[in-house]
Amino acid sequence: MKVYNNVLEMVGNTPMVKFQKMNTGKCQLFGKLESQNPGASIKDRIAITMVETAEKEGWIKPGDTLIEATAGNTGLGLAMVAAQKGYKLKIVMPDKMSMEKEYNLRAFGAEVMRTRSDVGKGHPEYYQDVAKRLSEENGWYFINQFSNPSNIAAHYMTTGPEIWDQLDGKVDAIVLGVGSGGTVTGIGRYLKEQNPNVDIVLADPDGSILTHYHETGEMSEAGSWVIEGIGEDFIPDICDMSLFTKAYTVTDKESLNTARELMLKESIMGGSSTGTLVAAALKYCQDQTEPKNVVTFVCDTGNRYLSKMYNDEWMKEQGFLS
Repeated sequence: MKVYNNVLEMVGNTPMVKFQKMNTGKCQLFGKLESQNPGASIKDRIAITMVETAEKEGWIKPGDTLIEATAGNTGLGLAMVAAQKGYKLKIVMPDKMSMEKEYNLRAFGAEVMRTRSDVGKGHPEYYQDVAKRLSEENGWYFINQFSNPSNIAAHYMTTGPEIWDQLDGKVDAIVLGVGSGGTVTGIGRYLKEQNPNVDIVLADPDGSILTHYHETGEMSEAGSWVIEGIGEDFIPDICDMSLFTKAYTVTDKESLNTARELMLKESIMGGSSTGTLVAAALKYCQDQTEPKNVVTFVCDTGNRYLSKMYNDEWMKEQGFLS
């Protein structure tokens, strides 16, 4: 067993588990447990890479203030990195995100500012626009995961190779969501270089514009959804949508109940986006006529959603549970 010098060294090399009790048709479905990162989400990877790249370029130094717009998990990864490296951190987060995330961020020493989740990109109260404006007004360094190439690099250099190695190159398809777009672009490019025939499958919340864009090449008006961290009302700068070979739209009800089913059947507690990914992965698996190895993610821990999706009363109030 290895002794680590700090928690940052523990990021990555997350386990892969085969789902045994879900209906995967002729396929085998594997979940990469990103919830096992020290900050409990896949976003730990990009947090380290984005900060360390900025350090190497001389854009930041310990004592500086960083600011980021996030659904929560990138903020938590950054908070962990900032605490270890000596940065101050400001987080701008839409008001629909769980209180558990805010409590966690504050415990790390980050300052949290909530913004409206009912407005789109370009509106002065949209969370990304707020973060950009505050960085300019105060001289804070804006991480900007949605346009930061280090976001892609983190997944190209670590997540993609890990998946390939863990399955000995026997990867037929991977099911991903889009938040900032770095995951699909980094992993997708890496896997396509190893095997051009790998299917890159989009799992998209109902209300997001991304499935429609994939299928038609046209922008549409976004709706609303309760799933946190994935789905968009615009195409992020670093998101290479051309990588996707298929897309599935998943409703909030499907997503949340699939995540709860994953916990009951596989004893794996994932967050709301995990439910979307697993639901789409099951649809993909059940559509196949030949056996395939399919990979998806447990993006973060379900402990960040105890007051919502794992709360029967909340689920009933929202109409997601009878």
